[in-house]
Amino acid sequence: MTLAQPTGSRTAGHVLADARAVIEPAHRAVIDTLPAEVRRVAGYHSGWWEADGRGRAATGKSIRPAFALASARAAGGVQAAAIPAGVAVELVHDFSLLHDDVMDGDLTRRHRSTAWVLFGVGQAILVGDVLLTLATEQACLLPGGTGTVKVLTGAVLELCDGQWWDLAFEDRSEVTLAECVRSAEGKTAALLGAACQLGAIAGGATTVQAARYRMFGRHLGVAFQLIDDLLGIWGDPHLTGKPAGSDLAARKKSLPVVAALTSGTQAGRHLAWIYGRDENLDEQRVAHIAELIDAAGGRAWAHQEAARRLEEAFACLDSASPDQSAVADLRLLASLITSRDH
Repeated sequence: MTLAQPTGSRTAGHVLADARAVIEPAHRAVIDTLPAEVRRVAGYHSGWWEADGRGRAATGKSIRPAFALASARAAGGVQAAAIPAGVAVELVHDFSLLHDDVMDGDLTRRHRSTAWVLFGVGQAILVGDVLLTLATEQACLLPGGTGTVKVLTGAVLELCDGQWWDLAFEDRSEVTLAECVRSAEGKTAALLGAACQLGAIAGGATTVQAARYRMFGRHLGVAFQLIDDLLGIWGDPHLTGKPAGSDLAARKKSLPVVAALTSGTQAGRHLAWIYGRDENLDEQRVAHIAELIDAAGGRAWAHQEAARRLEEAFACLDSASPDQSAVADLRLLASLITSRDH
């Protein structure tokens, strides 16, 4: 897979910038309705200001809102109709990150201290709960009544299920690849699928078409998680904003790791022995683990599966009979998230 090439003069960067220009004002307007202290934490987490309230240039990519807006156009509608969908999925994404950082004990995100580190565990959890409530309110603004709300809440339930399994894997010595894929489908794919489905509904898609947009997003979501897991092992910390090898040092059972552990290879067995030992893993040991994952085929499998999921995603998109004048943006976004470096 290679980075998305421009269609004419338009690139994936342009698509994301256009989405941010539309979504961020609406997102900020929603956050501005919150009590001052809650607003402070939410805005810090979104990257809009520092902990003391000083403004800063936001660094969020708005990937999920961009998919919602582009899906609305591809379904034959206008992107303005999908603004509540874009805001809703971004709020759910922020909710999940706030809670994940607490559960995983992560100290940094996007090159800054995580919200719980600065404001406290309880405050971070409460703000996450507030964002989830706001997301549901945004879903109520979309056409389809309770149906669109169920699309969003269904994705949230899957997201929580995926996180449940991810946490459960920490205490299990053996995890199957199918279980790990299920976790990825919940943690990452469900929300991206909902973004595409809600956008398509806002754009006037039929129920059948909207379901195909959902599957387009879900396949992309798994590919996205595969790339994220690869970056967690081999990514440049200056680009990812996470310490090199932190996932391996924590013995996280990500998709490439589980593929290696279940490979039946000598390298995979050696990896399982190291993962099963109760010892701190220094930088040299972590580098050795990365080599074992590569030798056991985990890295190659993850790349191949990401490519397969991308192909499946495009097949689902094509089956939804999208507006060809708008579908190029979805293809640019899809290629971008499966070939990123951070």
